[in-house]
Amino acid sequence: MEFKGKNILIIGFGRSGIASARFALDRGANVIIADKCKQSDFSKEIESFNGYPIEFLFGSNDLPAKKIDFIVVSPGVPLNIQILKHAGQKNIPVYGEMELAIQEIKTPMIAVSGTNGKTTTTSLIGYIFSACGKKVCVGGNIGTPLTSLVNEANDSEWVVVEVSSYQLETTPSLSPKIAVLLNVTPDHLDRHASFDEYLDTKMKLLYMASESGCGIYNQEDENITTKIRNLKGKYIPFNVHKDIKENKFYTRDLNGSVKSWDIGETKLKGSYNYENILASLVVANICGLDEKKVCEAVRNFNGLSHRVEFICEIDGVKYYDDSKGTNIGATRAALTNFEKGVILIAGGQDKGTGYKSLASLISSCVKKMILIGEARDRIKDEIGDFTETVFANDMNDAVRIAHKEAVKGDVVLLSPACASFDMFKNYAERGDTFKSAVHRLIER
Repeated sequence: MEFKGKNILIIGFGRSGIASARFALDRGANVIIADKCKQSDFSKEIESFNGYPIEFLFGSNDLPAKKIDFIVVSPGVPLNIQILKHAGQKNIPVYGEMELAIQEIKTPMIAVSGTNGKTTTTSLIGYIFSACGKKVCVGGNIGTPLTSLVNEANDSEWVVVEVSSYQLETTPSLSPKIAVLLNVTPDHLDRHASFDEYLDTKMKLLYMASESGCGIYNQEDENITTKIRNLKGKYIPFNVHKDIKENKFYTRDLNGSVKSWDIGETKLKGSYNYENILASLVVANICGLDEKKVCEAVRNFNGLSHRVEFICEIDGVKYYDDSKGTNIGATRAALTNFEKGVILIAGGQDKGTGYKSLASLISSCVKKMILIGEARDRIKDEIGDFTETVFANDMNDAVRIAHKEAVKGDVVLLSPACASFDMFKNYAERGDTFKSAVHRLIER
C-alpha cells in the first residue's frame, strides 16, 4: 500500500482515526480527516496535529473536492453512509484502520472474534504467551489500534489481535496463523441488515486463516457449526460440555490428538468464561507452550473490568458490574451465574436485536428489573411482564432504587443488554458510573 504523496481521506476522528492519520502522515501521505461532529468537539485533537499536512472536514457528507486515492474508515462508521456511497460510485478503495497495519506486520498473528468473550480471550492468550516467556504484542479492537503497534508487532514473536465484525468487513488482507471464533449471537443489527449477514461477516475470520494455519471454533454454537459443517482439515472445535470433566480441560490438535490440562481453581467463572479458557488452551496447545506455565497463567488471570465484576457486598447484598454486557447474549451469560434474587439494571441504546430471548431467565432469577436509557420502553414491552419492572432516570437513580429494594442474599447486577452511547461515552464510563454510585452507598 503506497502512502507517499497520496491523498487519503480518514472518516472518524476517534481513537482509530487518529491512529490512522498518524500512521499515514509518518509515511508521507496528505491526510484529510472527516467527522460528522462539530469542529469544536475536537480542539485538543486538532491541536496535536499542528505542523502536519492535514485538513479537516467536519459536519459534511460530501467527498472533498480534491482527488482521493483511498479512504480509511473507522470501525464504528457504517459503510452505507452517503460519503462512502459517493466513493463507491467513483471506485475509490475503502479500507479499515486495521488493514493499514496488516500490510506491514510480518509476525505470525492470532486473531480472535465472537459476539461475546473476545476481549477476555484476546487478553488471556496474550497473558499466557507472556507468562511462557514469549514476546507478544496485543492490540486491535481490544482498545489499542494496530497501526500504533506495527513496530512492536514486528519486534514480537506473536501478535494477538481482537477483531470486530466491522473490522472484518474492511480488512481484506487479514490472514492469521490462528483464527479463533468464540460464538455468534444476535448483535449489531442496527448496523447489519440481518443476523445472517452478521453471522456471515463473523465467519469470514475462519475462512481467512492462512493455508499453513488453522481455525478454532465453538462446536456448541449451532450458528457456527451450520456454516462450517462441510469444511474439513484445518478447523479445531472446542466444546465446554464435552471438554471439561472433573476440573480438567481437554483440547484437540489438528490430528485429533487430545491433551488434558489440570488447571484447578480459576478466577474466571461461568460457562462463557470456560469457553474463553478452552479456546485459549487450544491456541496454547497448537503453539507448543509449556503446560505447567500455561496452567499457572490461567489460574492467575484476574479477568477484565466490567465483565460480571464483583464490586462489593453491602448488608448481605452483592453488587456486580457487567457493563460490557452490551447485547442480549452477554446479559444471558451474566444471568446464568445467579439462581435467584437478582435485581437487574438494564437498558441503553437499542441494537435492533429484541429482548424476548431473555424472558425465561428474567422469569426464573430476576426479582426486579430497573430500566434506563432509550431502549427502556421496548424492553418493558417485550419482557417487562416476566418480573416487576420500573424505570429509573439515570444510573444513580437506578442504584438508589436497587439498594432500597434489595434484601440480604440478593444480587444487584448491571448488565444492560444494550449499547451505552445514549447516556455515556462508552461501556467503561457506564460501568464506572455504576461503581461510583455503589461506593457512595458504602460511604453512607
